[in-house]
Amino acid sequence: MRDDYAALDLAPDDTSLNVGPSLEVTALSLCYEGVNLLNNVSLEVDGSGITVIMGPNGAGKSVLLRTLHGLVAPTSGDIRWDGQALSPAARMKQALVFQKPVLLRRTVAANIDFVLRSRSSADPQRRDDLLAQVGLLDKAGQQARLLSGGEQQRLALARALATDPEVLLLDEPTASLDPASEAMIERIVMDVARAGVTTLFVTHSIAQARRIASDVVFLSHGRIVEHRAASEFFDNPGKFEARQFLVGHLPC
Repeated sequence: MRDDYAALDLAPDDTSLNVGPSLEVTALSLCYEGVNLLNNVSLEVDGSGITVIMGPNGAGKSVLLRTLHGLVAPTSGDIRWDGQALSPAARMKQALVFQKPVLLRRTVAANIDFVLRSRSSADPQRRDDLLAQVGLLDKAGQQARLLSGGEQQRLALARALATDPEVLLLDEPTASLDPASEAMIERIVMDVARAGVTTLFVTHSIAQARRIASDVVFLSHGRIVEHRAASEFFDNPGKFEARQFLVGHLPC
């Protein structure tokens, strides 16, 4: 293991985790221009720890995440958070972090202030606490577009946390980042999950999934092939596609 991660104690510790909203997905399908992007997906997530969504390119990972958040309407099926159907009110309790952050052409601090004001909770101390949490307090007055890639993603994560989400959805948030930024984001996400925020994390990195996952959802061709506790998945995957993926015989 790299030294960047060795000092962070990122191993999941289920005994220290609080529980966020549960997720129940039933027979979810999405067809676009004759292609089945999601095919009869059923899934239950209990809201504890970090649920990592993995699979080869084109498996449907990002599509599933966006559908769970309501950005994409499924062709059929049902999505329920804590037993309630996905609704605008439920979406207000969720935050989604994309692979490529989209930032306002303002200062780092102003990006956070904008979100806090939109939630009627403008508070300079809250803003500074969020920036400190992601290691950007010393850059509060800097233009957000001048940050490095890793810093921009940490700012995007801070903006997501500014909404006080009950559910945090992350779509490959550390792709192409340097190891130090990757490690910091992993640490923040682990802390958020331990605080009781239901966390779903899409990644193509097997090493990253081993570090942070409490359970793993493995997708292939729009279907859930396997959903198991992380230790079971990595030590003894039950399905052929998962075994092939873990030894590098399916493209990441």
